[in-house]
Amino acid sequence: MTGAIGLGSAAGSQPLAVLVVLGVLSALPFLLLMLTSFVKVAVVLAILRSAFGAAQVPPGQVVTGLALVLTVFIMAPTGERVWEAVRPIWSEAGEGARAELLSAEGLGVLERAGAAAAEPVRGFLEKHAAGRDRETFLQLRRRLRGGEVDAAEGRELLVLAPAFAVSELRRAFEMGFLIFVPFLVVDLVVASLLTALGFQALTPTLVSLPLKLLLFALADGWNLVLRGLVASYV
Repeated sequence: MTGAIGLGSAAGSQPLAVLVVLGVLSALPFLLLMLTSFVKVAVVLAILRSAFGAAQVPPGQVVTGLALVLTVFIMAPTGERVWEAVRPIWSEAGEGARAELLSAEGLGVLERAGAAAAEPVRGFLEKHAAGRDRETFLQLRRRLRGGEVDAAEGRELLVLAPAFAVSELRRAFEMGFLIFVPFLVVDLVVASLLTALGFQALTPTLVSLPLKLLLFALADGWNLVLRGLVASYV
């Protein structure tokens, strides 16, 4: 089929290239999760779910699905910039390069497209990776290499990626703490009241759960949490 993307004869003549491409493709979902807002969104929603005190409120599939939807919403501008950077390279590539990505010409196209796509991603990671985390991993890179590391290497994805992940986890825990405290107060108040009234046989969680749900709904909790998550990337 004309214009189809395939391995072609290059697959037999360039086994190393095939392995590299397949390795990158297999790691792509993991990279998309770790280099996007999914880390913070998923952790914050998981903490919120834990704060309710019920194992299936809301269900785990709903939490994961909501995290994915919100990640797509947050990352859409970056994705558009990636596409705008890659589209000219892909359009200018010859028909043969697009059909045989593992040929010498096709690999050149992939390399140029990857370099162009990396710039918007690098900009996103730089914006949201804390300076101290970037400095930490830059110094760790210097120690691992056993020599001096140029400050410009702090913009490399190998430094930005772990710095971004650590920064996101820290911010997720900070937001999770602020979310968890009101629920903890409700648990303590309910437990104290039940003890004072002599209802030791009544499980505090059974009483506090409907109160938590009511307070969360009255405070428009979902709107506040999701708005806070999105606003942290503005």
